[in-house]
Amino acid sequence: MFWRIKSHGRKPARRLDPDTIALIQRLGRENRLWGAERIRGELLKLGIRVAKRTIQKYMRVVRSQSPTGQSWWPFLKTHGQDIWACDFVLVITLFFQTLHAFVIVHVGSRRVVHVNGTAHPTEEWAAQQLREATPFGQTAKHLICDNDPKFGPAFEAAAKTCRLAVIHTPYEAPRANAICERFVGSVWRECLDHLLVLGNRQLVRALVEYAGYFNPSRPHQGLAQQTPDSRQSCQATVATGKGIARPTSPTAPVQLSNHKLMAAPVLNGLHHSYAWVRFA
Repeated sequence: MFWRIKSHGRKPARRLDPDTIALIQRLGRENRLWGAERIRGELLKLGIRVAKRTIQKYMRVVRSQSPTGQSWWPFLKTHGQDIWACDFVLVITLFFQTLHAFVIVHVGSRRVVHVNGTAHPTEEWAAQQLREATPFGQTAKHLICDNDPKFGPAFEAAAKTCRLAVIHTPYEAPRANAICERFVGSVWRECLDHLLVLGNRQLVRALVEYAGYFNPSRPHQGLAQQTPDSRQSCQATVATGKGIARPTSPTAPVQLSNHKLMAAPVLNGLHHSYAWVRFA
């Protein structure tokens, strides 16, 4: 009876006025840089006293996360078509020789722009790779690279000649060049970890063959399971019986009665590229 009388004597919790809730949500929506404490201070100026936790509760409706500026994916969608990224891949051969593979990746489409390798990487050699990757003026606006000495003054001069503005990543920040690092990881997991590299010529041949498979045939999770080439051209192709590529819609049905699924081996069967082939 004592606790029943005591609980009955408790005042009911005061509910917020709907106009106050609407005002909190309006302040949170119109001022993306304001936190709950800042909105609480603004309400106090207006003569409205609300707890900080209550403000946070109603702010979640209009703002699910704290404002941090533009996120990564909208940035890639907006600027990725104008950015290349490059890096060196260290490879140890079967005879313990150190080779250096150089890769350039288009950030927007994840397409491999250029691959090559050498046993003696120099600043001039890296600069020559930029010239070979930009034939007939085909280039981007920005090039992301780390602070390796091979990306020195000669490399930057060649990039300027190729109309590329070099952007060096901060020290100990591999995520600043995440797209290229992701491709380097794919090269290791899907190619180099399964090969016994004997020399530079074999390394370059394997990288070129893998890039030829990666661009048109390998689906990418970051591209909603599209391939880099299909993301760039927004078309899919179906090979005909005469070997002529015919464009088709990605969702177009395939008449299996006169088609056969063909598999083209890549890297001696390490991977396969599949396509429907129509027979007359």
